[in-house]
Amino acid sequence: MASCSDVLLVAGRPMLNLKEAAENFRAPIDLEECFHRSAPVELEIGCGLGTFIAEKAKREPDVDFLAVEICSNVILTAMERVKREQIPNVRFLNIPAEILPCYLKEKSVQTIYLNFSTPLPEKSREKQRLTSSRFLQIYRNLLQDGGKIVQKTDSEEFFDYSLARFRETGFKIESITRDLHAGGLAKENIVTEYERNFLEKGLPIFRAVAIKKEQGEI
Repeated sequence: MASCSDVLLVAGRPMLNLKEAAENFRAPIDLEECFHRSAPVELEIGCGLGTFIAEKAKREPDVDFLAVEICSNVILTAMERVKREQIPNVRFLNIPAEILPCYLKEKSVQTIYLNFSTPLPEKSREKQRLTSSRFLQIYRNLLQDGGKIVQKTDSEEFFDYSLARFRETGFKIESITRDLHAGGLAKENIVTEYERNFLEKGLPIFRAVAIKKEQGEI
């Protein structure tokens, strides 16, 4: 982890709730200082081993990318990849997504990517789902007006749940795809390590793009 400190903005901390984090660790990040320039910022929540964020950053060198991952051993692999491939426009945060508002300013992010988030189908764990109303309100505050969330999942039940929460939380659905690899969108798609496993099993990939409504928009 020490050898990757130049790309790690926030290291892992104890699991805190948002109130505790705001009281104890609030320190908004100066993104222009971190990336040494002013550029659009996009955010992946749950970056895993870094397949998506590394390829996305190489394809879009004029955009800066933040990758969030709660598991320290997993994020280490992603950071090592970015350093090995000398990708200059990616930085990492080793924190739970619920405390992102303690480190990122409101309306600082252009796009949020949710790639194969754990569905957590148990009713008792609904608040932990990354597309629950609780998390979507956090994303709304981080996103610029007109900013978007791009979600991919292999779980149709979780996908339908997410679509309903998007609509309830001030987002409008721009596109819905229920079999990503059966359509033209697959040409530009970046296949993650999880996605490849699902494809090998013949499972469809679900994708949605949700746009943050501007104030007063119906």
